[in-house]
Amino acid sequence: MQSHLSSCLDPRCGIVKVVIIVKDGKKADDKTKLKPQVLRMADLVDYQKGSVVSRTIVDKKAGTVTLFAFDKGEGLSEHAVPYDALVYLLDGVAEVKIEGTPFLLKEGEFVVMLARKPHALRAVERFKMVLIMVHA
Repeated sequence: MQSHLSSCLDPRCGIVKVVIIVKDGKKADDKTKLKPQVLRMADLVDYQKGSVVSRTIVDKKAGTVTLFAFDKGEGLSEHAVPYDALVYLLDGVAEVKIEGTPFLLKEGEFVVMLARKPHALRAVERFKMVLIMVHA
């Protein structure tokens, strides 16, 4: 079953919103998103020119796991969230600023972002990442 991912940036908070639409035009439910199987994370989200695309893999009270694909030059403006988070780069190059300090991440590298600390992301080159947020 094919799915189409579309995204838009919310200018109020810099958060990416995603709608997953299954081929027949219906919104996907939990049964059509993912089933237990072996997958490559980088294959679950595609680049779109001039966009940030995301796909939520896990969305539970305890936390979330979300995949992102950023086209070169795209980013998320500075914001803070009430949760600890880990950003792991699947490919490409990204600059992650945490409390104004820039960190250059490349494929296979990660950085931890502490709750309530302002942070921003920018695609130095296009990149894919997984964001793991712990709601504790």
